[in-house]
Amino acid sequence: MCQGEAVSAAVESEGSPRVVRVLPDVAAIDKEFDYLVPDGTSVELGDVVRIELHGRRVGGWVVGVDVVPEPGVRLKLLAKVSGRGPEPELLELAGWASWRWAGRRASFLRTAAPPGVARFARGTASIGGPRSAGSPADADLGRSLPHEDLLGRARQVGRAVVRLGPGADRYPLVLAAVRSVPGQVLVLCPSVDEAQQLGRRLRRDGVRTAIVAADRPGSAATGEWVHAATTAQAVVGSRAGAWAPAPRLGLVLVLDEHDEASHQQEQAPTWHERRRRQAPRRAGVPMRAGLSLPQPRSARVGELVEAGRGTERGAWPRVEVVDQRDLDPSLGPLFSPRLVDLVRGGGRVLCILNRTGRARLLSCTTCRTIARCEVCDAAVGIEAGTEEGLGALSCGRCGATRPPVCLECGGAGFKNLRLGVSCAREELEALAGTAVGEVTASTPDDDPAILGARVLVGTERCCTGCASGRGRLPRHGPGVARPALPGGRAGDGAGGEGRSDGGPRGRSDGRVLVQARTPDHPVLVAARRGDPARLVASELPLRRALGLPPTTAMALVSGPAAPDHVAALGHPLGVRVQGPLDGTWRLIAADHPTLCDALASVERPPGRLRIEVDPLRA
Repeated sequence: MCQGEAVSAAVESEGSPRVVRVLPDVAAIDKEFDYLVPDGTSVELGDVVRIELHGRRVGGWVVGVDVVPEPGVRLKLLAKVSGRGPEPELLELAGWASWRWAGRRASFLRTAAPPGVARFARGTASIGGPRSAGSPADADLGRSLPHEDLLGRARQVGRAVVRLGPGADRYPLVLAAVRSVPGQVLVLCPSVDEAQQLGRRLRRDGVRTAIVAADRPGSAATGEWVHAATTAQAVVGSRAGAWAPAPRLGLVLVLDEHDEASHQQEQAPTWHERRRRQAPRRAGVPMRAGLSLPQPRSARVGELVEAGRGTERGAWPRVEVVDQRDLDPSLGPLFSPRLVDLVRGGGRVLCILNRTGRARLLSCTTCRTIARCEVCDAAVGIEAGTEEGLGALSCGRCGATRPPVCLECGGAGFKNLRLGVSCAREELEALAGTAVGEVTASTPDDDPAILGARVLVGTERCCTGCASGRGRLPRHGPGVARPALPGGRAGDGAGGEGRSDGGPRGRSDGRVLVQARTPDHPVLVAARRGDPARLVASELPLRRALGLPPTTAMALVSGPAAPDHVAALGHPLGVRVQGPLDGTWRLIAADHPTLCDALASVERPPGRLRIEVDPLRA
């Protein structure tokens, strides 16, 4: 810690001037500096200030007040007090989070700070008691007694995982919590759109709600932040909402907690809002997690509270699995007759195929050799925008390209063994006799070809954003077909297609069709029977035997500075260091304290370094 910054011109003050400690908002600096408070200036813990540091003016946060500087150190004056910043308890939380996810405190405090200048007197929060009855929502709650019963049982448990079916409406559970819990209720949604929709529903029912997930900067977003810090009963947000101000927090609700990709930040530090409640001060705040389909990592969140077999099963759509084990991929069609019938019928259809481009696996028509890269020997494919057999072959691993010629026999003809989205769209259009929209991560939400299409084919983006996140297409409707195995880790996030969107739910008349060569996969069995407990029961012992999360703690270290960081780390007690593999080292420990203490014991070397604690795809 730096107690002050020496300057050529000392600031002389009579008496005992007030001194504060400031953490600069500079990515490469994780040190604190002492500054003098100008006479007549009011400053409190957590305030956003401007300081002069190494000849330039930067922002920062007050992390200590009325500190005693080291003798003989000459201090500079604060340049400016901009306004209110993170709540004091969030300062402590940022310190814990920087240890837990091996990141800089500044990255967490930026998320916790208001988007603009916020000015109000701390300690003026007036949350009020639970919302009084009599609004139109009371009638809905009267018809949703299972939700009130679930909430009552969860409150007795403390840390609870409330399991709901994919088609169940989470809103009655949220509204019941706001009615019954004294203090503020923090609700975390998987996306910004869902948080906004849920917040608007609460406001229509007379609940003072701050929506801190607004995707527009400026005064409106700052006003929501101030509302959360003062008078809001409910604070609704996406992942970043976990750092919203809530001075009288009484309950944390995490909707669709199984959706790791939404609730965990992919950019380092890879923090997950779920584990914030393990931090100091907020560890005693009860938490509920609403789930569609739990994953093994949810087993450590809290005690499971179920809604009864009949109620939960009724919220699941019909799941049909088409066995394609006997189908030759080089000869047979991509789409089964059952899927073709659904596509040609009425209703909207979402087809999920997690492979972009035109062709992801090719074989020579002459010698039947798999087309591979001459540089790294990985399988090559044809990207979107080229015709099969004409465009260049490209390698997804090293990026090398070459003409479409077989390296074994020199042939120029290839079979498409694994179609990508672009080629699948063309085949589906011919089968359906109608225009088919193609949805990938780069597809804009307002693409007219997507908004007007009855049939969509694409990656998992079909389930969010332009396809269904804004209510333009239903998540579950008659004839919905999803011909793909869940992507990523088996058992983790497999129920993400049934996420809450904050809007009216409760429909279970949709249909999910899965084409699979492993019809007995635990994910498919659990979905077909509407029994997610089967998935956890089969997956957790396997992960324990293989030493994978959540039974162990894991971190991935990569980047140009990774070799120096791993060399400085050495082989700490209780931590296994594996690698490097493709420039990435893997650190494994029996628990997170052991792993995080080891990472915190080493200074970060200069250069770009990525430390991914709790990797999503471990």
